[in-house]
Amino acid sequence: MNNQEYYTSRYETLTDIVARLKRRNRLFILTEILFFCLFIAGLAVYVSTRMGWTSLLLAALALACYVIARLLDGRNARQITDNENLQRVYRYELEALRGEYSHFDDGQEFVDYHHPFTFDLDIFGPQSLYARMNRSVTSGGKRLLASYLAFENICHQPDEIKFFCKQLTFMDAFQALGQGRRTDTLGILALSKMTQRLVLPGLIGRKWTKVLAICMITLLPIFILLAGMGLMDGTFPLFYATLQFFVVFLLCNASARSIGRQTDLLHRETEGFARLLRLCERQREWPDSMKQEVEDLRKATKAVRTLENLIRRLDRRGNILGLFLLDTFLLNDFFLIRDYLKWRDDFIKHAERWVNVLSHVDALVSLGRFVYNHPKTVWAEVVESETMIYEAEEIFHPFLGAEAVTNDFAIPDGSYTIVTGANMAGKSTFLRTLGINYVLARNGIPIFARRMKVSRFNLFSSMRTTDDLAEGISYFNAELLRLEQLVQFCKNPSYRVGRPSEEKHTLIILDEILKGTNSLDKLNGSRLFLERICKLPVSGVIATHDLELSKLSDELPQRFRNYCFEIDLGENVTYSYRITSGVARNQNATYLLKRVLKVIDE
Repeated sequence: MNNQEYYTSRYETLTDIVARLKRRNRLFILTEILFFCLFIAGLAVYVSTRMGWTSLLLAALALACYVIARLLDGRNARQITDNENLQRVYRYELEALRGEYSHFDDGQEFVDYHHPFTFDLDIFGPQSLYARMNRSVTSGGKRLLASYLAFENICHQPDEIKFFCKQLTFMDAFQALGQGRRTDTLGILALSKMTQRLVLPGLIGRKWTKVLAICMITLLPIFILLAGMGLMDGTFPLFYATLQFFVVFLLCNASARSIGRQTDLLHRETEGFARLLRLCERQREWPDSMKQEVEDLRKATKAVRTLENLIRRLDRRGNILGLFLLDTFLLNDFFLIRDYLKWRDDFIKHAERWVNVLSHVDALVSLGRFVYNHPKTVWAEVVESETMIYEAEEIFHPFLGAEAVTNDFAIPDGSYTIVTGANMAGKSTFLRTLGINYVLARNGIPIFARRMKVSRFNLFSSMRTTDDLAEGISYFNAELLRLEQLVQFCKNPSYRVGRPSEEKHTLIILDEILKGTNSLDKLNGSRLFLERICKLPVSGVIATHDLELSKLSDELPQRFRNYCFEIDLGENVTYSYRITSGVARNQNATYLLKRVLKVIDE
């Protein structure tokens, strides 16, 4: 069963299930109305006719049936919501297979015009690689996935991705839990830090105060027993109980209320987090490399359960009578604060670790789904090498689908490939093909080729330079600034990457150098730039319309080589989109312009 058949089958099955549950929901509503009416009728008969206990018993039975129906209705409603969320997952995936990604976050917030390559390679933004890949349900997973694609973090855990792409049931359920609202893991971290800063009486956490509290709890029933036996004044237990309540209330009430506000906020933020944790706990199989992380998640689940228990105890404080009795006989607020302090000391310091682990799982679900949705991709061979390696067979751009024209291409270490060709012949797309597939390979994600072998190196591109009128930066000035950034990057790869770089080599991908000046100046400037940059440990692929630039291969044959995308100028222009060795012979700008201008002569 292929991915489309799987999604369609599951979607249709859930459509039937949801329809059945909704019919059952209508039945529950009618049942609730019926039993409620019977309850009212039973009470009315009892009050008006005094028929004895029979009508009252029937009313009580009707009320019990009403309560049961309400509980079953609530469970049925939750099942409807869960199945509709799961159904939505399959519908969105079917639409994604057809090229519709509007339901997924496209990572627009991560668009960075100054990043070494993400802006040029369409990594973020509408119809981007991120939009095709992102299925995250937590803010942490969303950011972690973005950091992988931007090389701020490197994933390269192919075994983990291979594992997740086969865990369809888990991935489906994980995505379904995130439908409607993204879990704000950053908010959870912020609240956990606020929780750590919450000031509480240190006296309550001392061991001797616990012993004293147990003694106080024990004394009250003893005093009551002695008073009942006539061995003590009957008013003393009452005085002691009142005194005990006010001591606990005055000492603990303000702290308990502060804890209540804090835990209420934390609970609201962790509801989605808790559901995801419970799902991970039910998942029995995990990659060996994630065993410790899974163990951490189990501890997180325990922490959430303890928090939920604390919240239930805090909720009981809302009942004044209950508050009085619990504080008087059990010193409830005192032990509540102690338990909260223990929970905070035991668990809250690990919150960041748990958030990071769940974010990692979230990102892996996105990567696993991407692999499952693209079954014809293959795993690249990423090797350690002192020289730069880039070899690809039948490589194509991920956005073009199965009908894309493929090419074989290799980049020798230290070489500069000058790519010439007519407009629309495929030069820019080919450059992006090389870049985006390397981004995938470097992160251990399958690539769009028959075979690919690469080493680890840095990547920098310059393909989409734009002016900035607000900043007073002209197009040509923007080009110069980008080239300056490129030089800085090649000399120091940590520049603008945001992490220390261990890779010595850099691949630069350039689409036309110095487009913002005249032809002769552009040619001379391009030659000067390439002659100087080739002194660094850099390889490059440069697309250009300047055929004169291809003569660099005659002057420096050991560093420069020529490839081209040729077209056929017949009655209609034919594009092969195949890269071949050599320099392009045919150009199409004048040819196509003449066809446009024919209307003037008609």
